[in-house]
Amino acid sequence: MSTLADVRPLTRPAARTRLDLAQLGPNWYAAVMGTAILGNGAAVLPVRPPGLIGFGEVLWALGLAALLVLVAARLVHLTRHREAARAQLLDNPATAVFYGCPPMALLSVGLGTLLLGSRVIGTGPAVAVDAVLWGLGTLYALAVAGGIPYLMITRHPVSPLEANPTWLLPVVAPLVASATGPALIPHLPAGQPQQAMLYGCWALFGVGLLATLVLLPVVFTGLFHSKLPALVLTPSLFLVLGPLGQSVTAVHQLADAARPVLPALAPAMLDLAELYGVAVTGVAMLWLAVALTANLRARRAGMPFAMTWWAYTFPVGTCVTGAAALARHTGFGGFSALSVGLYVLLAASWAAAATGTAAGLARGRLLAR
Repeated sequence: MSTLADVRPLTRPAARTRLDLAQLGPNWYAAVMGTAILGNGAAVLPVRPPGLIGFGEVLWALGLAALLVLVAARLVHLTRHREAARAQLLDNPATAVFYGCPPMALLSVGLGTLLLGSRVIGTGPAVAVDAVLWGLGTLYALAVAGGIPYLMITRHPVSPLEANPTWLLPVVAPLVASATGPALIPHLPAGQPQQAMLYGCWALFGVGLLATLVLLPVVFTGLFHSKLPALVLTPSLFLVLGPLGQSVTAVHQLADAARPVLPALAPAMLDLAELYGVAVTGVAMLWLAVALTANLRARRAGMPFAMTWWAYTFPVGTCVTGAAALARHTGFGGFSALSVGLYVLLAASWAAAATGTAAGLARGRLLAR
């Protein structure tokens, strides 16, 4: 994913360049999100070929390392380039919406620590790390889900006729929190603490889902009226998949968590999860076909690499986890096959985005001074 400032064609500089952290925006957290969900997807796939979990552990470690490096770089950005940071948030709506990425990166790496990192560092430390990252990520998600729309209403010069899928990023973060929180419930004291966590995750699900339902018509209005402002923003069409796949994942995780915590409601929650999951997955697959077609067209038109390519990863990853949850609950082999096929697409997308990013940094095509 990318800000509008990052979508210029990437050309080789004439001389050696240095990294300019003044250009480092919150959109870079999309690389952490994509890496983390590739690992998390490996942990939940209904099939387990040899080496899959080990592959997931490597991706978890890489995502955690990338998160730590990026947090340190962003601290430098926020302290040494305050005016640039202020402009990214308060004056430029095209960059402000990407503040939805940092909380999703924290939440995704936290879940990966519990699912995969526990095999490396132990269950106790993994639970502690996930609890911290989930808490920070959830507070950050709520601040962004409320704060960015507030800025768009009161300060940012925006028009619904120019809306694009990046507008969804701030409101998807609570859905990610609702999907990742249930994994912590078994590690909480029984009774009120577990119930509070479950109800809280359902509330987060409501925040993200209803906000998405409000924004999606606005996004489609902007796309139909103004199209995308630049060719390299075509990958952002995949962002529509994010709230769809993440909501399916969340409702299934919540249904699983309800069995020991709210046994009277658990059967109804499971029925809701299956019906909702099938319906929304159908919509997601239709939109995936639209987004793929548009991006193939853009590639034929000469779309260059940009950080927008990370939009290929996390949204598809949410569909992987959603399809895997459907396979687990329904036992239908079609959902197992769908989750595996989507995971292959996710892995190929991650490889393309990661290769392009590494080459762009090494050759001075990204963050160049």
